[in-house]
Amino acid sequence: MNYPYIVCHMIESLDGRIDCGMTEKIEGGDEYYATLDKLECDSLLSGKITSALHYATGEFHSQGSSVGTTVWHKAMDGIGFDIVADTHGTLLYDDNINEHRNMLILTSERVTIDYLDYLKTKDISYLAVGKDSIDLYHAVELLATHFDVKRLAVCGGGNINGTFLRAGLIDEISMLVAPGIDGRKAMTASFDGADESAEPILLSLNSLERMGDTLWLRYTVKK
Repeated sequence: MNYPYIVCHMIESLDGRIDCGMTEKIEGGDEYYATLDKLECDSLLSGKITSALHYATGEFHSQGSSVGTTVWHKAMDGIGFDIVADTHGTLLYDDNINEHRNMLILTSERVTIDYLDYLKTKDISYLAVGKDSIDLYHAVELLATHFDVKRLAVCGGGNINGTFLRAGLIDEISMLVAPGIDGRKAMTASFDGADESAEPILLSLNSLERMGDTLWLRYTVKK
């Protein structure tokens, strides 16, 4: 299979929580983005919640028919993509550029045809794959084959990160441990969603770097 190299890059408190508002208060500076650049990933992937918070301009309301099959559209050539995992295709955007990368919406085959048509009007690329939910195995293969994604940084919430991890698709974990403790109940962790019977994922430490009071840890995922 033709898969990209996938790194999960996160910043968390000492107790493993990743709420953005909290991590911004305890991070010393720009360590997150400085270390992300060092990973040299051509494309980034985040989730719907992150995109709705930082990039989207509203929600798309559709009563149209689902596309019902695997389809993709590469709107523009360029180096890398900012990929948003949005299972049903619901968010609106001003344009096709996000953080200097072309946008790509990763969705399931339940996405409606009129939403895909809307993305085309914005010159936004898309990939719809998976009958009821996004088929990650097929998605990353198509990202490598049709969109030339070679190194992908997964920078999602706990559920997206956990889904990639449990699927065996993450090669490396790049974790910043910031100097602070959250402590609030039921806050999202870096990796969520496993049931009680799940086995732990084993890692091998590759490097440790101190950046002020923040630690940058890089692990290989044992497979």
